[in-house]
Amino acid sequence: MHSAMLSKTHFNGYDVINVNNGPWRVCTHSDRLGSFATREEAMSYAASLPARKERTALNTEQPAH
Repeated sequence: MHSAMLSKTHFNGYDVINVNNGPWRVCTHSDRLGSFATREEAMSYAASLPARKERTALNTEQPAH
C-alpha cells in the first residue's frame, strides 16, 4: 500500500506544500500561486507576497433601531 507524503507550512498567510517530493507549491485556499524546485525558493516567494489574512463572511444582521 502506498501513502502520500505531505509537507505543509503556513507562512505569511499562504500555504507552502510539497507532496511526494514533487515541486513545492505556494497556495491560498482557492489558488495555486507558484511552483518551485526547492523549499527555500517557495518560502522566499511566500515572504515576498503581501501578508494575507483569511476573509470572514460579512455580518448580515441589521442593527436594532
